[in-house]
This record gives sequence, C-alpha cells and structure tokens, in this order.
Amino acid sequence: MHGDTALLHNSTLPSEPLPSEPLPSEPLPSEPLPDTLVQVLGGLSLTCGAGTVAVPPGSRRLLAYLALHPAGVDRRSAAGVLWPTVTEGRAAGNLRSALWRLQQVGSPLVRTDRSALCLVDDVRVDLRAMDAWAGRVLAGTATGADLAVDPGAIADVELLPGWYDDWVLATGARLRLRLLHALDALSRLLRLAGRPREAVEAVHVAVLAEPLRESGQRALIEAHQAAGDWVAARRQYDVFRGLLRREIGVEPSPELTAVATGPRQPLAIPAGRPPRETAATGY
Repeated sequence: MHGDTALLHNSTLPSEPLPSEPLPSEPLPSEPLPDTLVQVLGGLSLTCGAGTVAVPPGSRRLLAYLALHPAGVDRRSAAGVLWPTVTEGRAAGNLRSALWRLQQVGSPLVRTDRSALCLVDDVRVDLRAMDAWAGRVLAGTATGADLAVDPGAIADVELLPGWYDDWVLATGARLRLRLLHALDALSRLLRLAGRPREAVEAVHVAVLAEPLRESGQRALIEAHQAAGDWVAARRQYDVFRGLLRREIGVEPSPELTAVATGPRQPLAIPAGRPPRETAATGY
C-alpha cells in the first residue's frame, strides 16, 4: 500500500541549529490552503492545494509525529521523544526550530499553545482516513464504497517505511493488526451481501500476510464455503492445521475444526427460485 527513505531520521540524530530569524510561538494568522494532506502511508509527503510541498528536513519527524497523534501532544513530551539524547532545554529549542520551519511551507499546519501541539483541523492525514475505514468495517457500518476497496492495497499498507523510531514502529504494528482484522470483517460483510468470491479475495490477502491468525483462516474457510467451494475450504483447514503443528505445536481450536469439518449446510434458496447448480464434491 512506495517508500520515502531518502531521509531516515532516528532518535540519535544530532541536535539541530536554531534559525537566525525570530521564532513565533503561535501559527501564522492565515487559513490553510484547500486540500492540505499529510501522507504517512508509504512515506512522508505533504500536499497543499494541487501540488506537493517539500517538507523542511529539520521538521519531517515533527510533522510525522503530529500526524500519528490526532488528539495532539504535549510540547515537552514531544520534544523529549523527538530529541531524547540532548538536554531538555536543547530539545525545546529544536522543537521551536522545527515548528518555525513548518510555518514557512506556505500553509499553516500546526496549532500551538504554551503546552500543546496538534495539526490544524483542516489538515487531512491519510492514516486517519484508513483508520476510519477500518472502524466502519469492523463496526458493520461500511458503505458501498467501503466494500469496494482493493484488499491487496489495504494489506500492502506500510507506515513510514524505513523509519525505525519506537513511536513509528508501535503505531505501525497497531495499524497492521487493525487492518488485518478489518479485512476479516470485510470478507464477512461481502459474504453476507451475497458476494462470496469477493469475500474470498478480501480475506485471502490477510491470510497471506499473517498465516497463523486463526480468525483470518476461519474467515477464508467460511468464504470458500459460501462460494460453494467446499474442497478449497477443507484444503485450507488442512494447510492451516499442518502449519500450526509445525510452527507452534498446537491444534486449531475446536470451533474452527467444527466449522471446517462439520456436515455441509445446504444453501438457502429464496422461495420461488430453482437451486443453483454447484460442484458435486465437498465435505
């Protein structure tokens, strides 16, 4: 779901020199440009209006940190996280420097006060849109557009590739797990909508990404069954069972075993419609 690895910033970077210009403590008194977007999926970038804007090197990590914290952050805490190897006073100075540089991009991005920082309300972040999609799918309130996403692109999403700060890795791990669960849920929603083949595709990519997750395996088995492919469903169970035995020495849960090996359930046929022809094989 393209890496932006030209600048790999980590917590051991030396402290940054302060600019010679005076540093404002508040954002510039102007409104953000339309369609201001911060992207952190696949790499860091900033788009203002119709064009991409270069993020000042000394401000890239601050912009990414704020994009990953939609509720805002404490100034002192942010300075300590972003510049942990320097004194508190120097870290505070580096933060003011990074803020000042961000205000030079032509559109105010950060709202500040004496103790807190956050991106201004009109700045969009691709991570938040992805997280909102996952939330709707997991809650069962997905729209038609939500169901039409490319599951392969969802599974390939990577947060700030090449960045190894703890705060990036922690958020990336949480995002990955949330998206895998969302793909499981997407498969169930597609199955309930009478689109079993799309349900198979949706969860298959999640299983490929994390083959030891039983929830994903169950969703894939049930999608195969809904598509009438009972052979594939049983084969998937057997493959998963062998994988569990080899990798961690356990068996699938009794619930999954019952789903995969229980008697075949007849398809529910609406009144007045002839049964659809299906394969004669199955378990």
